[in-house]
Amino acid sequence: MEDTERSGEKAFSNGDVYVGNFNGVLPHGNGKYTWSDGTVYEGDWENGKMTGKGNMIWLSGARYEGDFSGGYLHGFGTLTGSDGSIYRGAWRMNIVHGVGKKQYCNSEIYEGQWKEGAHDGSGKYTWNSGNMYIGSWKAGKMCGRGVMRWANGDLFDGLWLNGFRHGNGIYRYADGGYYFGTWSQDLKDGKGIFYPAGSKHPYLMKCCSSRDYDKEGKNLLSSSSLNSEGKAQTSIVKRSLSEKISVGGFLKSSSRISHGATLLKQNFRTSSSSRNFLCHDPSCTLSNTIEGGQYVSQDSDSLVYEREYMQGVLIKERIRKYTELSKKCKEPNSFHTDKAKKASCIDIFEGRRSHYLRLNLQLGIRYTVGKITPVPVREVRSSDFGDRARIRMYFPRKGSQFTPPHDSIDFYWKDYCPMVFRNLREMFKLDAAEYMMSICGDDGLRELSSPGKSGSIFYLSHDDRFVIKTLKRPELKAMLKMLPNYYRHVGEHENTLITKFFGLHRIKLRGGRKVRFVVMGNMFYTELRIHRRYDLKGSTHGRITKKDKISQHTTLKDLDLTYEFHMDKLLRQSLFKQIKLDCMFLESQQIIDYSLLVGLHFRAPEQLKSFEPPDTRHTLETLLANDGENLQAELPIPPNGLRLVTHEPSSVSTAPGPHIRGRTLKAFSLGDKEVDVLLPGTGRLRVQLGVNMPAQAQRKLCLVEEDSSEVELFEVYDVVLFMGIIDILQEYNVKKKLEHAYKSTQFDPMSISVVEPHLYASRFTKFLERIFPDLP
Repeated sequence: MEDTERSGEKAFSNGDVYVGNFNGVLPHGNGKYTWSDGTVYEGDWENGKMTGKGNMIWLSGARYEGDFSGGYLHGFGTLTGSDGSIYRGAWRMNIVHGVGKKQYCNSEIYEGQWKEGAHDGSGKYTWNSGNMYIGSWKAGKMCGRGVMRWANGDLFDGLWLNGFRHGNGIYRYADGGYYFGTWSQDLKDGKGIFYPAGSKHPYLMKCCSSRDYDKEGKNLLSSSSLNSEGKAQTSIVKRSLSEKISVGGFLKSSSRISHGATLLKQNFRTSSSSRNFLCHDPSCTLSNTIEGGQYVSQDSDSLVYEREYMQGVLIKERIRKYTELSKKCKEPNSFHTDKAKKASCIDIFEGRRSHYLRLNLQLGIRYTVGKITPVPVREVRSSDFGDRARIRMYFPRKGSQFTPPHDSIDFYWKDYCPMVFRNLREMFKLDAAEYMMSICGDDGLRELSSPGKSGSIFYLSHDDRFVIKTLKRPELKAMLKMLPNYYRHVGEHENTLITKFFGLHRIKLRGGRKVRFVVMGNMFYTELRIHRRYDLKGSTHGRITKKDKISQHTTLKDLDLTYEFHMDKLLRQSLFKQIKLDCMFLESQQIIDYSLLVGLHFRAPEQLKSFEPPDTRHTLETLLANDGENLQAELPIPPNGLRLVTHEPSSVSTAPGPHIRGRTLKAFSLGDKEVDVLLPGTGRLRVQLGVNMPAQAQRKLCLVEEDSSEVELFEVYDVVLFMGIIDILQEYNVKKKLEHAYKSTQFDPMSISVVEPHLYASRFTKFLERIFPDLP
């Protein structure tokens, strides 16, 4: 066979010139190609395409040296830009992708993982000002767990979203003070604990000393990572990201790039999991370590400051001794462990069984929705509510003709009234594919840390759109009995406040144990932070929460509520019209013990956002010492936290979710027009019944003198309300009648929760009318 490889020079009609080796008429081997615009490539070729090692120089002065494949920058290489920036790392088809380091023309440096040309994954960014961030990135923005160190010595270790501090975190001031709390869109938002400079708390001394944060970003502390039960875990990033991805290390050779990226991911995830970091109660962050016996406090009388912020504005502060704070955290922590397990009374939720249960639930829902969705849409028939309206399937671990193999345990699946719930999902405007992805996607379900009073277990979908709750057998029977009338009620009243149900299922495990589930919409599915949660029944006996058991995630009760809510006249009319209709329905079904679940999002006036006195750590202490000085006069709160505007469909989000169904409400203050609520700095939201409802929260006058160490700066707040009627599966049966008879002899019959349905509905409505007063 004749050898066709040769060397030579070829000039093309468009002005391009190639000098080098050929394979037939195609460049092959080593050669130099000069384009008519002045761009030059010199290196390896394969059948007419740049493949192998090579150098490319553009007319602008930019230069690349490294790997090519199929005519693309692909593999490992160094690009020096015309502006002086330098990138050295991995490429994929002309795009920066993988692990690499870039020094920008302004001397700022990023080293870490890239995806499609943007910072994505674990990485370190150093600004020319001296600020430095090490942590997770997504689409070019700080997102996930990360540590930011400012040039002035301040440091934040916590969660980020779209480049902003968002979620739980620890802020260390340059003078040695620490703040443990939550942030929203880069502003402190919610409850937290401040430890002033000079605190001799041993945990701070050991874990947060300045030596843990050197200028090179080495030995970064991952802070007090807490698991869902509140147990402290301490882990340290032993090496900086710059060490892990140094040029002298695995970036030296393109053959080691993929291995290096894997190491980087594993090391960062192991040392700083944001899931472990989340803390339900900042006040317990430090004390848990002490209680574990690892350290002994050196200064039990040191002061700490329990604070609450609203979009960066300090609204409340309480000065406490550390010993009080430590005592406060002991009881809630014991609840999260022993009491939580005891309350569930179902041993299948312990250990790996809980994991299997979630997998079984996802497999079953995926199967059911996939089976029922192709069925042509039709009206629901009476037979769709009957005992035979079930989908049953056996899911063996190894798979079957109808089911896929899986990593869980064998189980039997039953889906109740599938056609009814399919129509309910469509009525609530839920797309079947999105419903499945939300619950059955790779990110899975999250189990909430503490069970309800009934011992039910709650799961939350990864996108927070859906809540899944375990049911007892009587609750399941009540649900099936109510279902035909429930279907009719929600169909006739699109603004109903009653819980939206999307599915009813049962899993039967080996040994005959059965677990029943209901899928519901999350009433607090919103981009806004819910600062307070209240479960309101209208009764008073046992309807107060002990102060030492209150955390920022506690759902409070009737007697904990210190506000009344003033809202637009038409909004209030719409609210109570629907409440009365829903209560009439529940009364007709002989249901009691339901609640109005209310979520409050407080709004700070726009002109006060990010405002904090120059030395806020001492301001309130000084005010307290002034013995009666009017705090309201110090920091007045004009009503500019939100405002109503005329509804514009194109200006508000229409993303699918539990709240997509329901009319936009009209407001009296805007001439009976449909309205949106405008939140400065946040967005514009459609006002619906129970969703995005604006109001003014006014603190009630309290006759009992409050703790003098606690100061609340304002009496009136602009709030956005979220609400719905929950726990609607308790019938007034023989057991409840006996309970009513017994408790009536022990307590005031009007104060107890268990009363007959008509009285319950009447008392419930009257109580709500008092906290939502009708203004003249």
